[in-house]
Amino acid sequence: MRIDLNADVGESFGTFTIGEDEKLFLNITSANIACGFHAGDFNVMQATVKSAKEHGVAVGAHPGYPDLQGFGRRELKMTPSEVYNSVVYQIGALKQFCEIHGVPLQHVKPHGALYNAAASDKTIAEAVAKAVHDAAPDSILFGLCNSELVEAGKRLGLKTASEAFADRQYTDEGKLTSRLMPNAVLRTYEEILDQVKEIVFHQRVKTASGNWVSLKADTICFHGDGQNVAHHTAQIREALEKEGVKVLQVGITDDSSI
Repeated sequence: MRIDLNADVGESFGTFTIGEDEKLFLNITSANIACGFHAGDFNVMQATVKSAKEHGVAVGAHPGYPDLQGFGRRELKMTPSEVYNSVVYQIGALKQFCEIHGVPLQHVKPHGALYNAAASDKTIAEAVAKAVHDAAPDSILFGLCNSELVEAGKRLGLKTASEAFADRQYTDEGKLTSRLMPNAVLRTYEEILDQVKEIVFHQRVKTASGNWVSLKADTICFHGDGQNVAHHTAQIREALEKEGVKVLQVGITDDSSI
């Protein structure tokens, strides 16, 4: 049994620091690096790619809506062509830093409101998937389990990874509960550990209404700006490995020698 652990990083901007990237790099296997539209900047992007390489963490692009003030968590009305162009632009920026540092761009994962839109809106999903197909065809497309985005990627022949969330509550439809709702974000270690174990060992999550939704995840996300996220990630990785789970980059296909 194996799982990839990913986190959103590189979300600092100028003199403002967000998250615990250096501590997270000790325990995650894949990093979703902000590309300057919802968070991050050219200095932060360069430094984060460099740090990920030094820690042996796989690099992924984390494109979002052009909304620094709203941290990319507000839905913008963009046409499919605008979504396509913005995602290509952001992938290109991070991909160049990857080339400079000699690391592959393992994956692409949309951020925030763009991620949620692509999960349920087929047109937006197709625009994002086409952008990945054209700008980074060898990369893996990360999308919510059972989402339109994963299906759009598969139709284009992309490698895909289905993602679940350690620290977010789910609806009965298998989507993420809106952050405007109470308890949308899980905050205690016990809550997060219970959800991760259900995902890994039972392929399911309990919804806000107490029902169960089936899902099969290749990777689990921890939000980089979450409370005590680095500490929780370290504890949860240790707990999983004690139960025989291999924590590996999703891009590693042969773990026989690990």
